[in-house]
Amino acid sequence: MLHLTSLSAMRIFESAARLGSFRAAAEELNLSPSAISHAISKLERDLGTALFERNTRNVSLTLPGQTLLNHASNAFEELRRGVEMISSNKAHLLRVHCAPSYAAKVLSPRLPAFLKENPEVEVRVASSTSYARFTDGLFDVDIIYGEPQNRENLIVIPLAEEIVSPLCSPDIASSLKSLRDIFRYPLIRSDLKRIQWIDWFEANNLGTPPVPAMSFDRSFMALDAAANGLGVALESHVLAEQDLDSGRLVIPFEKISRENRYIGHYLAYPKGGNQRRLARIFADWLSRSS
Repeated sequence: MLHLTSLSAMRIFESAARLGSFRAAAEELNLSPSAISHAISKLERDLGTALFERNTRNVSLTLPGQTLLNHASNAFEELRRGVEMISSNKAHLLRVHCAPSYAAKVLSPRLPAFLKENPEVEVRVASSTSYARFTDGLFDVDIIYGEPQNRENLIVIPLAEEIVSPLCSPDIASSLKSLRDIFRYPLIRSDLKRIQWIDWFEANNLGTPPVPAMSFDRSFMALDAAANGLGVALESHVLAEQDLDSGRLVIPFEKISRENRYIGHYLAYPKGGNQRRLARIFADWLSRSS
């Protein structure tokens, strides 16, 4: 059974196991490589099992070592969260959960403006396609794709209306003179988009679309594929704003096609809770900037 004095050794083990190197762990923890090696050797003796397989160039985890890493990583993450929750600076910490493509393409470029207006606020962003569970206290705000199904005890704010249309590189756009020219190029599919190619083809009386040549489960990857000349993506102008402004992407049928419009993203935060005031400040700012 481990004593509390083993916590430092566990921290050393977690760093070395995560980085796959005693030297890298030494740099991260500001210790000498020999101190790392001695601490891990003592931990192995205390546990009665080898945690690493060592050779002259690198180290790798044994099966017991991998098992311990899984538990150690979770434990240190929980400890970090606990410290964060009782920190005296918590009143100025805003924890944002965000849909991945919105985080990469919209929120990240705009955050400097929010921090300039609110220099006392620290923002931490995590992204996934799932909804934030406010009941576990990990997040204060959620920016989600699609309207939340459970709105109980939540304030839900629709963000900007989004236009969804074909987007492509300037080189491809130069040869797209009529709508039917789109049949000459590969279509790029965004798997999770509510508006798909069949919707755009139907809106423009083009019949059944060809099978997309490639698909992505994140919009930002579909946008990058289109910007790199791999085909034509059907994507949101909100998510593509920076690429459109820079000229990496263009709207080939802007004046001759029918566009699809909808509210794609929503911001939600709890009606109660300690961070309601800060969440409201963030929500008001994002609504203004959308």
